[in-house]
Amino acid sequence: MNRNLLLLAFCQGLFLINNVTFIAINGLVGLALAPFPWMATLPIMAYVVGGAMAAPLVARTQSRFGRRGSFQIGLVVALGSALLAAVAAQNDSFWLLILATVVAGYYNANGQLYRFAATELTHPAWHEKAVSLVLAGGLLGGIVGPNLANWTRAALSVPFVGAYLALSVVALLSMGVMALIKFPPEPAHTRQMAKGRPMGQIMRQPVFFVATLAAAISYGVMNLLMAATPLVMDVHQFQFGHIAMVLEWHVIGMYAPGFFTGHLIRRFGVLEVMGAGVLVMVACVAVALSGTTMAHFMVALILLGVGWNFLFTGSTTLAIRGYRPEEKDRAQGALNFWVFITMAVTSFTSGAVATTSGWAWLNIGALPCLLLVALALVWLWLHDRRQLAPQT
Repeated sequence: MNRNLLLLAFCQGLFLINNVTFIAINGLVGLALAPFPWMATLPIMAYVVGGAMAAPLVARTQSRFGRRGSFQIGLVVALGSALLAAVAAQNDSFWLLILATVVAGYYNANGQLYRFAATELTHPAWHEKAVSLVLAGGLLGGIVGPNLANWTRAALSVPFVGAYLALSVVALLSMGVMALIKFPPEPAHTRQMAKGRPMGQIMRQPVFFVATLAAAISYGVMNLLMAATPLVMDVHQFQFGHIAMVLEWHVIGMYAPGFFTGHLIRRFGVLEVMGAGVLVMVACVAVALSGTTMAHFMVALILLGVGWNFLFTGSTTLAIRGYRPEEKDRAQGALNFWVFITMAVTSFTSGAVATTSGWAWLNIGALPCLLLVALALVWLWLHDRRQLAPQT
């Protein structure tokens, strides 16, 4: 851990405050403003659709302005979109809220690159720990985000306007912190090098394909269940404070393991840790299907967070093996694009299924996705063994 890595982890925490607050309130604001109940999670879907749309642009911005310049542009967008969302809530405009969350997706696409930037702030031998530690900064978001939503939702006369205004302050704070980070300059020869291999060739590598699949599905399953939780708990007449508490512990489950996930990967191997993540997510589904008490929601969402951490940290570490330095912007952008596409689908599916078919079917639907990841990990493990066989 060094100063720059610590500051980047803090920025990750501020980024997660934005994300978690959006998850906590956008579905409820959407439910209040949407023409039909099944459209309640469209503002959450719009956030990740905006991220998918912005991913190629962010890749080009990263290449043009470097890490800090591109990250600061993302924070300016975060500030503007939070203010626009506040105007939408103030004026009861569902479609203006959708526009605000689509715009906010640019910040989402930027923030998703913090974990990759972490590898540039430390020695190559410690890349997996750098990724893990920066992701652990999201613990700040897990603690502050739900409570910020709870404290500010009734601060003004119109519910949740205060929460959106609070996010604009968080964006300003993050700008100040980002300005203090010194990213290493990109080597002059890197800019002069060829663009690298075609993106299709990079994606066809088994290691990069599995990394992308695992990253997308881990985020997709996590988003499928997390986005629906406030709606389902509201249907079961839980108070917003209880909903915020469950989300708080869920995000703690997502990011607290970051303090040791990198160590586990170094000791046991990346595929083994990712496999453990799949098993933990299956345990989450089992708990969720067994009841709808406060304890069931709490335990299930904690397990969901831990499983996501193992899978997502592992997939990031795995992806780094699949591209060259001159390919990093395009490769990272492509991986995040598929993450956002999957999240967009699950955001919409989450609200639609939760309000029509119920919580149980939502959880059952996650199981085939987890099975697909498990099969992909086994396939990559067998592929790696075949590659090593001639050498041994």
